[in-house]
Amino acid sequence: MSSPCYSVAAMDLGVCQLRNLSISFLSSLLSADSGSHVQVDKSSSGASVVAIDNKIEQAMDLVKSHLMYAVREEVEVLKEQIKELIERNSQLEQENTLLKTLASPEQMAQFQAQVQTGSPPAPTQSAAMPGPPGSAASQPATLSSGPLA
Repeated sequence: MSSPCYSVAAMDLGVCQLRNLSISFLSSLLSADSGSHVQVDKSSSGASVVAIDNKIEQAMDLVKSHLMYAVREEVEVLKEQIKELIERNSQLEQENTLLKTLASPEQMAQFQAQVQTGSPPAPTQSAAMPGPPGSAASQPATLSSGPLA
């Protein structure tokens, strides 16, 4: 009843072994079922194997369709996340450009020095004392929301 699984690739070998296991499992279920007394012997094994193979193929098709559905859902979720990340990146780039235009040359030089040395930003006197509305010093929350480079 079980066909030999030789000279096949690793994936095919796994499928062949799964098929043989399924056939033996289903055969034991059929013979153990008290409602139907189906005997799988050598003379009727061809028809039984074909029927069992058809059931296995249907089950594998069902599993395949469920997996494809799950993959499609995951792709949709990932596409949405990519869209959100692109929008966030665009927003941060615009903010970065705005901050670069509002920063004084001294602030830019200090920032470049901090980037080169890898030291954390030190509070400056202009940042500690609020300046006129609309100046870079009066916007400390915006300065800390993302990188300037």
